[in-house]
Amino acid sequence: MSIVNATGKGCTNDQELVGVGFSPTSPHPKAQVRTMSPAIALAFLPLVVTLLVRYRHYFRLLMRTVLLRSLRDCLSGLRIEERAFSYVLTHALPGDPGHILTTLDHWSSHFEYLGHMGPVKGQILMQLVEEKAPACVLELGTYCGYSTLLIAHILPPGSRLLTVEQDPRTAAVAEKVIRLAGFDEHTVELIVGSSEKVIPCLRAQHQLSQADLVLLAHRPRYYLQDLQLLEAHALLPAGATVLADHVLFPGAPRFLQYAKSCGHYHCRLHHTGLLDFPTIKDGIAQLTYAGPG
Repeated sequence: MSIVNATGKGCTNDQELVGVGFSPTSPHPKAQVRTMSPAIALAFLPLVVTLLVRYRHYFRLLMRTVLLRSLRDCLSGLRIEERAFSYVLTHALPGDPGHILTTLDHWSSHFEYLGHMGPVKGQILMQLVEEKAPACVLELGTYCGYSTLLIAHILPPGSRLLTVEQDPRTAAVAEKVIRLAGFDEHTVELIVGSSEKVIPCLRAQHQLSQADLVLLAHRPRYYLQDLQLLEAHALLPAGATVLADHVLFPGAPRFLQYAKSCGHYHCRLHHTGLLDFPTIKDGIAQLTYAGPG
């Protein structure tokens, strides 16, 4: 059978199909591959280089906290906080909170980025604890126990610290760090559970009537929710201090907006850099509770 092409000449089916992009030996159309012009690719090169230079610290942070950490987790079968504790066990002095803190700082700087509070922010926290001399402190987000030790070793005699960690495996490591430093359960009580579920039970199950100092150090997206829970359950006395870490990076904009606009808090922001990445700007928010009315 033949068909007539555009010129009026007859051609066979195979000839016509070849002419429109079909092969007589293949039932499928030929794939038409389009490639980017080298000139266009080169035009984007300055932009790519500029982004890499400008955000190189963020790329390094991504590399250390996600890619390398995931690789080491797979190879070792341990989480980063578990590897950090193994190092602490062999290098730190038991019963010496200061030496344990220094050991964690050294491990994070020279081996694996731990992402803990660190000495700069830690100094802000310790100064506040010394100034306020709180009878009871509530910490949301124990992580590896670093900030817990910072608070516990300068608490006035007879004071209590309740620290809450959602992840049981992380909490197990933090418990070992806290006990290695020499603090018993009467001084530091570690509660395993989500802050959303733990806060409503603090008065009944953990004998916490009110907290003079609260440290928010878990996930910034939960800060506003947890602050409002503390208010709703009357766990903040007038004059109580709330410290919130990482309010600029990764950031807690809704929390800051609420604290500044609700009329219940006097706000102050301590500007800092991220530990081991000082060019990445971060900060600690210090809120002083004026009362519900």
